[in-house]
Amino acid sequence: MVSTRLLIAIAALGAGGGSTPRSPPDLSTAQVVDLSHPFDEKTIYWPTSPSAFELKRLSFGVTPGGWFYAANTLCTPEHGGTHLDAPIHFAKDGKTIDQIPLRQLVAPAVVIDVSAKAEADPDYRLSGEDLRTWERQHGNVPSGAIVLLRTGWARRWPDRKRYLGDDTPGDASKLHFPSYGKEAAEQLVRQRRVGALGVDTASIDHGPSRDFIVHQITSAAGVPGLENLANLDQVPAVGAWVIALPMKIAGGSGGPLRAVALVSIGPEQR
Repeated sequence: MVSTRLLIAIAALGAGGGSTPRSPPDLSTAQVVDLSHPFDEKTIYWPTSPSAFELKRLSFGVTPGGWFYAANTLCTPEHGGTHLDAPIHFAKDGKTIDQIPLRQLVAPAVVIDVSAKAEADPDYRLSGEDLRTWERQHGNVPSGAIVLLRTGWARRWPDRKRYLGDDTPGDASKLHFPSYGKEAAEQLVRQRRVGALGVDTASIDHGPSRDFIVHQITSAAGVPGLENLANLDQVPAVGAWVIALPMKIAGGSGGPLRAVALVSIGPEQR
C-alpha cells in the first residue's frame, strides 16, 4: 500500500503558485473520485476513428502447472474514451505525451459548472464572462491549476448519439456538445497560465467546431487537454486536487488516461 506521506509528496508536485494557492487534502481521509470512464466495447471514439478499443484474451484458466493465469492483448487509438491530448496533437513542435512534466498533471482542481446552460444549449461554450463570474465568487484561478469544465454530459455516456449529438459512422460534421470557448480558453491559458484544461465531453472544443481553436490555443501554450472525464459532479468548485496520469507512450500525441480527484471530507462524513 502506498503510504500517506508518499501520496502527499506526490500531490505537492502540483503546487504552482498563483493568486490563490491551495494545499492538498489530507490524504489519510480524502475521498478519491474516479474521473475516468472504463475502456470497453462501449467506449466512445471520434466518429472518424479507424478503430475502437479491443481487448483480446490470450489466456484464462488453469495452467499445466496447476495455477490460474490470465492475460490479454489490447489495441486502441490514442484519442478516445477518457484520454489526454498532448500539445503535439495540434502543435508541430509541441511536447509528446511522455514529455509533459508530471507536476503539470498533479495540481489543484478548479471546477466550473455550466451544466444548466449546456442543458439549454447543447453547443454552449464557456465564455469569458462565465469565467469572470466564477472568479468573482471563488477568486482567481491559480497558476498551474487543472481546470475542469462540468457540462453534465457525462451522464449521457455511453449513448453515442446523445453524447456526441450524432452517431453517423465516419462523419464528424454533425456533432453537438458543449465545451470551452475561445475567449475563456485564452484567459485561462495565457493570463492564468493553467496546467491543463479538462471537460466531461468528447473535446475541449465544442461539437460544431471546424477550426478547433481551443486545441490550437492550448497546444501552442504547452497545455494538455483532458477529455471524456466522468463524475465532475462529485468534485467541488475549489479545494480538490487532481492526479491525471496518462499512459506513457513515447512520441504519442495522446493516450488513455486514469484521472482521479482528491476531495477533502469533513469529520462528519468519515
